[in-house]
Amino acid sequence: MTEKTGIRILLVDDHPLLRDGLRACIGAETDMQVVAEASNGQEALELFGEHRPDITLMDLKMPVMGGVQAIQAIRGQFALARVIVLSTYEGDEDIHLALEAGAATYLLKDTLSKDLVRVIRAVFAGERPLPAPVAQRLADRMLQPSLTGRELDVLRLIAQGLRNKEIAARLGIGEETAQGHVRNILSKFGLHDRTEAVAVAVRRGIVHLD
Repeated sequence: MTEKTGIRILLVDDHPLLRDGLRACIGAETDMQVVAEASNGQEALELFGEHRPDITLMDLKMPVMGGVQAIQAIRGQFALARVIVLSTYEGDEDIHLALEAGAATYLLKDTLSKDLVRVIRAVFAGERPLPAPVAQRLADRMLQPSLTGRELDVLRLIAQGLRNKEIAARLGIGEETAQGHVRNILSKFGLHDRTEAVAVAVRRGIVHLD
């Protein structure tokens, strides 16, 4: 880092107003500057290669390429990339997937500006600070039952309103097999109906309905 440039930051979010707010927050700091902005993950990957920022602030829900995929792509090409997720998603599965993809930490968009710049400096220094609420959600996740890949597929189709016959056709499996996956999901969650299962999946960030 030099006094002239400071910590060089790439902003990645599909909402221009949010980027404006982040740019103003960062611009108020003498040791930071925004060097580029992207509105989706694909742009982020291209701009990262062009500017090689010190820190990337990454949203999760974006068109073209989402945040988790963008983190994987950037880290796949630039192993030392330091990415901070800044998202409205609070589910433990969202947090887990982002950190598993290589994010240094995970912040919620209601984070105060002073806390954001503190975390940026910490990650730039090589730290991986995890806010207490985020750490608690990860700890809670360890106590939750895990679903198989096929069960996750079935659960996402349940959330789309598909019945067992439609799920079977979509996945190329028998209807009885699909029904068995639904039973397993309900059993693991300790629930009795599909609506409850979707509600739990949305709360945990396993499924997004937006």
